[in-house]
Amino acid sequence: MATLATLRERLAGEVPLVAVSFGDDDAEGDAARAALLGVDLAELRIDWYRSTDPDHVLRAIAPFRAAGLPILATIRSKAEGGHWPGDDARRLALFEAVLPEVDAVDVELSSAALLPGVVAAARAADRLVIVSHHDFDATPDEAALSATVEAAVAAGADLVKISTMALGPEDLRVLAGLLVRYDSMIVIGMGAEGAGSRVFFPLLGSRITYSAMGGRPAPGQLPFAETVRLLETFSPRYAEHRRAAGVSA
Repeated sequence: MATLATLRERLAGEVPLVAVSFGDDDAEGDAARAALLGVDLAELRIDWYRSTDPDHVLRAIAPFRAAGLPILATIRSKAEGGHWPGDDARRLALFEAVLPEVDAVDVELSSAALLPGVVAAARAADRLVIVSHHDFDATPDEAALSATVEAAVAAGADLVKISTMALGPEDLRVLAGLLVRYDSMIVIGMGAEGAGSRVFFPLLGSRITYSAMGGRPAPGQLPFAETVRLLETFSPRYAEHRRAAGVSA
């Protein structure tokens, strides 16, 4: 069942959002299932698409818009775990093409040549920008991560996403510290040691948690149904949100 609130309105509240990432294999079916199950945010991984021709991409976005789902467009660079096959100029042009049709975009802080153009285009379209940083090997220390967060904010982020490989409890403590120190954050510990962060960090203020519904789950990512069940158990606000949307378990 589709939410009636916009993504901006949802993020202004204190209810965590559960996102699911989708490619373009079955856009109509995925959109229908996501709406029926109450997915809070459809992340469209455009870098996964079999074609990145703008017309094809816009056709794949259309069913999610028709279903009333908030949409995050991500065109992830290979440097941070994505599959974008083209250059930055073409990636910027694609971001500009999809921005009117989505609620937010995700662009990496490391994409320095691209980032200012994406932020400017998002501002012109009145869309939100997630500036992200991924480390698939380790969790940097608190000082390094704080510098990353501050650089992302300075670059124009509405939300900063930090996703690092958690190798033990100390890494989770470092990541949790970011949630205490900064607002408007998405913080994720990847891997088996970080799986709990996908449920408990939203309780500390991480605004979006990512889950899997088939597709290509990230390291340590939980299935959508399990993520929802655990959040309903531990977050009364989230459980009430699901009941109000008519999609509670």
